[in-house]
Amino acid sequence: MASPIEDLPPLKARKIPVQNIVWRLRQREVNRRSIATNFHLGRSLHQNVFPNYTVVNVEKPPCFLRKFSPDGQYFIAFSADQTSLEIFRFNGAQAGGDLLRKIPSTKPDLADEEASGIRADLFSRYFHQMHTVNVAPSGEHLNRECSLFSDDGKYVIVGSECYIPSEPHPFFFDVYRNNESVSPNPRSPLEDYSLHIIDLRTGLLCDTRKFQCDKIFLSHNQGLYLYRNTLAVLSVQQQTIYIFQITPDGTFIDVRTIGRFCYEDDALFLSAASGPPTGAQPLRPYKDPCINSLKHRLLSHLWRRAHKDGTPEAMRHFYKYFDCIRWLRMWKMQLLDEEHILIKCASEDVVTFRVQDPNSQPSFFVVYNMVSTDVIAVFENTSEDLLELFENFSDLFRNAALHAPIQFTCSASSNIHARQIHHRFKHTIINAKYGGQLEAVKRLLAQLPISSQSYTSSPYLDLSLFSYDDKWVSVMERPKICGDYPIKFYARDSGILRFKIYPGLLTRSSSSSARRLVAFTFHPYEPFAISVQRTNTEYVVNFHVRHQADLPEGNGMQQNPPPKGSGTQKMNIPSSSRTPFTSARLLTSRASSNVR
Repeated sequence: MASPIEDLPPLKARKIPVQNIVWRLRQREVNRRSIATNFHLGRSLHQNVFPNYTVVNVEKPPCFLRKFSPDGQYFIAFSADQTSLEIFRFNGAQAGGDLLRKIPSTKPDLADEEASGIRADLFSRYFHQMHTVNVAPSGEHLNRECSLFSDDGKYVIVGSECYIPSEPHPFFFDVYRNNESVSPNPRSPLEDYSLHIIDLRTGLLCDTRKFQCDKIFLSHNQGLYLYRNTLAVLSVQQQTIYIFQITPDGTFIDVRTIGRFCYEDDALFLSAASGPPTGAQPLRPYKDPCINSLKHRLLSHLWRRAHKDGTPEAMRHFYKYFDCIRWLRMWKMQLLDEEHILIKCASEDVVTFRVQDPNSQPSFFVVYNMVSTDVIAVFENTSEDLLELFENFSDLFRNAALHAPIQFTCSASSNIHARQIHHRFKHTIINAKYGGQLEAVKRLLAQLPISSQSYTSSPYLDLSLFSYDDKWVSVMERPKICGDYPIKFYARDSGILRFKIYPGLLTRSSSSSARRLVAFTFHPYEPFAISVQRTNTEYVVNFHVRHQADLPEGNGMQQNPPPKGSGTQKMNIPSSSRTPFTSARLLTSRASSNVR
């Protein structure tokens, strides 16, 4: 009697797709694909052209490198004194090819002393400085982790801040402008802020808005959010959300203010109802006995939800936690679209950082419609429903590539590999000591609200194209721990090792006590990336570029053969053809003489 295993058909070897770039270009040109898949097919060509070479310790101007514009044409940096914005034009991934032409591409990195001249000239080859804009007013400094680009890549918004001196102390009613204002403390001091919008092409400072005696989280754009042409600014100190419109001329237009009032004419109704002030003292919003408009709409929504439930337990639950909800304060926010905003609320101790672990404390998420002034939904930070929405519609929370006609996303809702990583992280928390399902929900929802423009759209970090260890680099633009070994990128369709990225100096021995961090900045679409390694107070800049050394004359570069029966057996690309190929027809015509 045969065993069940013997009855099974034999396992077939995995068939590796054709990796020849000439064949892929030709297939893209002549083959007919399914509707709306040609963009993804073109994006897969990045598996053949990638940043395979690392230049370590590149000499740069005295500035702090920031990021590329969405269209990839410009690169911004902050001056060493953090008062000016430096705008560079990116010359293309091929700009430094003549300097690296004589360097063997088999060398893992360019860190030896003989190449010091190349490292000194490389930055000026890739970047051309166009403008140096003096932005920050006297006494203020630009925040190096705050920048927002417009969708058309024409403008950039940066923020500056300045600590308020203890003497003279600001006036009481300048600190507390309404009855929702929080109490400042040494861990959350008051500052003066300014938001500046700059034209990248002309280098002109178009407009500036000031926020005096306030608290706005500028780092990683936590207190700002730009959705297309709508800018939202959250004042934690005054518990107010300011909504601006960015005009085509690069100016801020006041749209609405959310907090004490939800409609712009609410102040007229309030003054008409309260009458003129009695005595010499004017009316102070800090002394208002009533609940402000936004908090009133939140409480009304919760009461209607309890009343709709129709049970005495629901009403008792509402009245039991009425005071806790009454004293909630806005902590973070993000725009979901032009009308809806997601607000995270917590206690005042959490908002002002008086507690050690803010993300472990109870909090609420409020979905608010700015046009109709209605609260759409309220979730706790332990809500399974909100977690399900976040897992299934991550792209609507991230808004990673609003400027692009096609959303090339790499999230748990649209990528099976990203979803696998998400579930692996979730099960790790569930099975950990002192973990569980509730703790996993809280940890995952702690990512919300997501900061604006904090995810990169580079194809080299797309998990559908490449496989890599997300512990060392990820689509979220945050500093990572710097490893001692290169980061390997494997092609997803074939499993072949495509390239490696060396995150830091390989020849420098660092002490075990030093904390090494590295921040990656990828170009939106070209094979070029920058990594900035930080060890204590020392910064090392590395360039990751596309490099192929010159081959001896007459020696061709062997390519992977196409499949049998295709009519073409092998193609040898001559090394003398150093001109970039822009067409599949041009490629094939150059290689036709070598077809067997």
